[in-house]
Amino acid sequence: MHITVISPEASIFEGEAEAVVAPAFDGQVGILPRHAPFMTLLGQGTLTVRTGGTTRRFSVRGGFLQTLNNTVRIVAEEVKGETHGS
Repeated sequence: MHITVISPEASIFEGEAEAVVAPAFDGQVGILPRHAPFMTLLGQGTLTVRTGGTTRRFSVRGGFLQTLNNTVRIVAEEVKGETHGS
């Protein structure tokens, strides 16, 4: 599925991913390929994007997550840092 992570300053990440876990305002939400259309407000926490053998993590606060047609769009009020690991 195609993922886009956007902050007010810049596009932070764009690419294909196998899974996304995001901090929704009321708990964690997991998104896998072909997820049903969905939209939620983001809270504060760690956004995890799994791409191949790599896991990318971003600290996010506020905004929203939308999934539609195998595309996930994350628009956050604040996105900080990125760490890579397996």
